[in-house]
Parts: sequence; structure tokens; C-alpha cells
Amino acid sequence: MTESAPLRPRREAARITQMLDAVLGIDRFDRAPVDVEALALEYSAKVAPDQAIDRIVKADIPGCVGALVCSEEKPRKWAVMYHKDQSPGRRAFTIGHEFGHYILHRQNIETDPRYNFGIYCDEEAITQRDGIGIEQEADTFAADILMPLHDFRGQLPAKARPDFETLGGLANRYGVSLAAATLRWLEYTETRAMLIVSNEGFAHWAKSSKAAFRSGRYLRTKNKVSELPLLATAVTRNFTDETKKGISQSAGVWFPESAVEMCIRSDRYDVEYTLLHFEKDRAWSHEEEITLDSFDRFSDF
Repeated sequence: MTESAPLRPRREAARITQMLDAVLGIDRFDRAPVDVEALALEYSAKVAPDQAIDRIVKADIPGCVGALVCSEEKPRKWAVMYHKDQSPGRRAFTIGHEFGHYILHRQNIETDPRYNFGIYCDEEAITQRDGIGIEQEADTFAADILMPLHDFRGQLPAKARPDFETLGGLANRYGVSLAAATLRWLEYTETRAMLIVSNEGFAHWAKSSKAAFRSGRYLRTKNKVSELPLLATAVTRNFTDETKKGISQSAGVWFPESAVEMCIRSDRYDVEYTLLHFEKDRAWSHEEEITLDSFDRFSDF
């Protein structure tokens, strides 16, 4: 029987995580993040010495964040490429993602002519973690390797409502970007929260926790002009210690309920990160507009 797609990346990542825990100790993240570049090179040489990852290189890959490629001649030689100018945290997740493709999909890449001996991954697939199929599997593998849930949950319980300082500390612990750490937390949190990444008053992408999504608190950003509300910090550009820690936004600014809004700016990537926390507990009625497209509503303000 073929193993289901969601299970295989988690099983493969768990195997490697257990190995690292045994060798380095379960407290290994107290000392350092996963050296994913060394891991990819050493582990591939161990499990497939004739088809190991030969090199991991920085490259100019227009339109892509990373790639996994192999030689046409056999035995295959494999290389991971990551696009230039990525921060160390983004680079780590990119390499982890391509390592996931190597572990999970290299037979497809070398035998299916549609791949042409390589797979090239864009920002949506890696940075936003919004791919499907094999891209989703590679994301799952990378997150499980770099930020194992048993350790992550121990640092940040499911009912916690973190600020960017807390999430930034976790990003440092795991050697990943702030966005990657926040997305990891959003996977399991029991709170209603949302991350929005924007520039010049428009959302590039957004991700809601399951609880937020089920209560209608999400933004549609695909194939839409996604304008932010006028009172959002990312629009007013009033970036202060207060907005970083969290300010109260009244009902009607983002959604028909109030929210605590935290916002910081990354000059390196020319984007703003906004984190919304909605009130902890709420009884939702069927009359609530849970499928409301918020950006359609924004145009009314």
C-alpha cells in the first residue's frame, strides 16, 4: 500500500530528528540550531553514497528561491541551489526544503522528463509555505527538521499569545526567519491569530491559524488587489515600540471585532509583518459572516 502524502515527509523527518536527538541530545537547540547544510551533505552521503548531494551553492535563480538539480549522466550527482541575498534564516529553510525534495522526490526528478533533471521552487512554495503536492511535502519536511514540534511546543504552548519578541527568540533558537517561526506556531496554536506580510499598503500574503480561519478571520490574497485598512500600522507607518508590542484596533478596522495588532518592518526585504490576535474565547453564531472576504469589506471604509 502506498503511504499517504502527509505521512511520509513527517516519518522521514522524524527518523532524522530522532537520530539527531540521540547523537546531540534532546537539549541540542539550547546550544545551536540544526546545521541543515552539513546535515544534507552528510546524511545523503550515508543513505545514498552513489547519489549523494554533491554541493550546496548560492546562485542567481530568477523567479526562484531554491532548486534541487541532478546531472544527466549516471550515477547522478545532486546539487542544492539557493537564490542569492537570502538571510541566514531564509537560506536555512530553503536548504531544508530542497533537502526534503531530495529525500522524498529525487526518483521522480531523475526519471520523469517533465522535471528536466531539476525542480525549481518559488517564494510562494518556500517562504509563504503555500505550495501544494510535493512542495507542501518538502515544506512539511523542512519545518519538522528545523523546528521539531516536540521542542517548539515546549517553548511556546498552544494557548500562548506571543508577540514578535517571543517569536523572534524562537526564530533565533531554530536558525530560521521570523516568518518561518510564526508560520510554525500558527500550525498548532489554539488561539485565533493571523500573520500578514505587506508592502506599500497592500498584502502580499497572509496566513491564519485554524481557529481564526474557522471563525472567518482570514484574508484572500491570491489574484486580488489586497489593500490594507487605512488605520493599519503598515499603512500609517507609525512603527514604534508600542506597535511592535501590540496596540488595540477597534472593531471594523480589520474585521467586525477588535484585535490586538503587532507590526514591525523589515528594511532588508522591504515588507511589513503584522500579527493579529483576536479575543481568546468567543461563541460564534451561524449568522456571522464567516466567509466574508475582508478586502471587499475594506473598500467600504
